[in-house]
Amino acid sequence: MEPLDQIRLSRRGVFRAGAAVGAGALGSGVLAAGTANAALPASPEFDLGASPHHLFGPKILAETHHAMQGFTFDDVNRRLFIIQAENGGSGSDLVINQVSASGAVLGSMTIKKAGHGVSIAAEPVGDVTYIWVECDTHRNDGDGRGTALARVQFKNIVRESIADEAKFFQGSDTITAAVDPVNKRLMVRRKENGSFYLSVWPLSKAREGKSADRLVHVKQPSYDRTFQGYTFYGQYAYLWYGDGQTNPDNINSTIRTVDLNTGEFTRGPAVTRAGASLTYREPEGMAIHRMDSGELALFFGFASRPSGGGDNRYANLYYKLLE
Repeated sequence: MEPLDQIRLSRRGVFRAGAAVGAGALGSGVLAAGTANAALPASPEFDLGASPHHLFGPKILAETHHAMQGFTFDDVNRRLFIIQAENGGSGSDLVINQVSASGAVLGSMTIKKAGHGVSIAAEPVGDVTYIWVECDTHRNDGDGRGTALARVQFKNIVRESIADEAKFFQGSDTITAAVDPVNKRLMVRRKENGSFYLSVWPLSKAREGKSADRLVHVKQPSYDRTFQGYTFYGQYAYLWYGDGQTNPDNINSTIRTVDLNTGEFTRGPAVTRAGASLTYREPEGMAIHRMDSGELALFFGFASRPSGGGDNRYANLYYKLLE
């Protein structure tokens, strides 16, 4: 079998190769807030009413009894990663699965005492993938949330701890990250003074710990639904809401769009019936990915359960194309 970092994936035109990103110095301090917003250039916006497409699912991941959470794509190396809690773990021990375009698990990395895994971000550096993931949970159980971000190379290993020099935003309250792979930007979502904020940096500045180069810092607008994930492309962030569906006639899985230059909702709320027949269909995770065809896709996930009951949990991915 080929080493994991040399596997190339292809299914239904999902994965597309691109130019490699050069390695930058890894900052070790807190990536602090900058002084002002720099408006993001105008960009296309996904039509939330566009027809959804199905990638895969239901599929069992490495941790058979835990729901999928966030996920991310490495477009350069044609890789997909999905995070979930570890079987038999503390509840905040997280497992990052590398998954094929058909949903087969190719390998996994465990990070102990990490958090919940609402969102992760992949950063390709040559043929290596680094994952931005929460770490240092504030409590070591299922209610734990990360207090810092780590940038770690994906490997098939168990990480009992994360080196201090790999951490950013130490001392945060409920922190996660997402990536715009097209414009090579990192978004950080975390609580500040009791409210969630969305902040954006160029990836090159984020990994070097360049705090003054923040492009965006806006308060996440409130919406009375359970928050389940987010991603962004250009000037727009996409927020994912909803609860576990037990009745296909009572679907509340909803996507909303935020203009990062204003901090206001634009499109939506848009309720999606993708995967409506899934049992206990719970929204989980979002990501942007450029398809093999060159089309840009907004991906969103659902966790589901066996129709006859049982402990197994399944992953399901759907997407909408930029029109």
